Amino acid sequence: MTSLSFIFAFVAMLGVLVFVHEFGHFFVAKLCGVRVVKFSIGFGPPIGVGRFRLRWERGGTEYVIAWIPLGGFVRILGEHAEEDSEEIITGDGTDHLGAKPLWQKLAIYFAGPAMNLALPVLIFAGMFAVGMMRPLPVVGSVEPESPAQAAGFQVGDRILSVDDEPVRWWDEVETAVRERGDDRLRFRVSREAEEIVLPVRVAQRRGMDPFGGVEERGWVGLGHARLSAKIGIPASEAPARSAGLRSGDVVIAVAGEAVEGWAEFARRYAGAGTSGEVELRVARGRGEEAAESTLRIPALGSVGRLGVVPATVLIGRVSPDSPAQRAGLEAGDLLLSVDGAPVGSFGHFAETVRTSEGRALQIAYARDGETRSVAIAPELIETDTGLGIDEERYMIGITADAASLPGAFEPEVQRNPFVSIPRAVVMTVDQTRTYLRGLGKLLTGEVSRKQLAGPIGIGVIAHNALQQGLEVYLAMMVIISINLGILNLLPIPVLDGGQILLFTVEGIKRSPVSLRTREVFQQVGIAVIVLLMGFAFWNDFSRYWGKFIEYVRETAGL
Repeated sequence: MTSLSFIFAFVAMLGVLVFVHEFGHFFVAKLCGVRVVKFSIGFGPPIGVGRFRLRWERGGTEYVIAWIPLGGFVRILGEHAEEDSEEIITGDGTDHLGAKPLWQKLAIYFAGPAMNLALPVLIFAGMFAVGMMRPLPVVGSVEPESPAQAAGFQVGDRILSVDDEPVRWWDEVETAVRERGDDRLRFRVSREAEEIVLPVRVAQRRGMDPFGGVEERGWVGLGHARLSAKIGIPASEAPARSAGLRSGDVVIAVAGEAVEGWAEFARRYAGAGTSGEVELRVARGRGEEAAESTLRIPALGSVGRLGVVPATVLIGRVSPDSPAQRAGLEAGDLLLSVDGAPVGSFGHFAETVRTSEGRALQIAYARDGETRSVAIAPELIETDTGLGIDEERYMIGITADAASLPGAFEPEVQRNPFVSIPRAVVMTVDQTRTYLRGLGKLLTGEVSRKQLAGPIGIGVIAHNALQQGLEVYLAMMVIISINLGILNLLPIPVLDGGQILLFTVEGIKRSPVSLRTREVFQQVGIAVIVLLMGFAFWNDFSRYWGKFIEYVRETAGL
């Protein structure tokens, strides 16, 4: 990663989240007539050179943008009574926090977390206004020997409803299937301008929940991503092999007509008939080393007779000292089945490995036209989740060549605020529920505490999210904003939740909490925060120190 892009992604995200949080306190304090002494984004002295400083005063409030972009704060008159000098207490004292009724005090401290929880609503509504890319309910792949294949699903089918419930997006189909394990569903689909009904018996299988746990859920074998026209040849006697094709070849064109995915390749090859030859344009090799060539192969009427299958899991790399290497797997091997079930997609294979919990899997694979079988016990291996956070997962240590293409997407545009805002609220509530479940699992130890990230970890997450696109970056901002909102409501001193707890106690006992009690309360809170921050910083240090040293060496040319 480049230093500038890292800093930009981190500062932009944290700056927005802190500003929104502190603005909530500031705005409600002003509404309640409480004086805001200082509003600072960042810590330390104001940014500037010489006489120029990002600092100004207006309406009795000092506004500052400081050098250290790791947070910010609002100082409210009366928030720390022991620190308020006579110089800043002016007028008749009605602008002092202590002079306000309980409900106003609570409103001021609830405002910051509330703004963090409201920000996702604005982000989602804004994304709807410009168009949020959503996956359409169009079938991209049908796994072999799956309930969907038995029901007659075909690639390109557009799902209109599930059990008479209309669906507009693919995630609605996934949810309906996942929640109906070991049950029957009626799919109404559109195929070539004709509507048909396909009853499907939903199977149950083990899958991963959003927190890395194993759960039983429904499965029918439908995929949204399309299979690429990358071929695998399991048998040495296959006509495809005799014609010069090899596992890993990507078909670019059939009889001079370009093809993009496996379904299109299979359809055009079948359309060539059962006599003569068919001209294939194929690419062999990876990256810059890929070379195109033209082959003439026999026209046999179907890809099955030709002896080729989709290369859903064609091994591109085997990690050193991994279970796969010790079992003898090599780059170029084509995985065919796991425990007797065909490998219908890389996602299905990866999930089978991840949910194995270390149980040995019987894996069949093809090499040089010969089918072999080996037992491999997955091991817990630390891997990057894609956003800079490492997670332990059961893996066998292979990297597969990409064998899929994006499915059908369409932007969902909704500029009517009476529609978009309620939708955005529902999405925010769903995200918040998911976060609370994850927080509960973190506290009980079901989710590794290594997932806690400090400022460096948040910066890496922000940078990696921005690299994947603005939508991913905004989605990550939503998650972190919810995180800040919920954590600040915890009844820990020095957090908003701690202040809310103190004011509530004072309201119940109808008298102020003693200064000594406040001091002890604050000291306990500081100790808790220091421990949490220390743990998060340690996670960051242990996670990124090696990468940082490697980056320095590369930069210095060592």
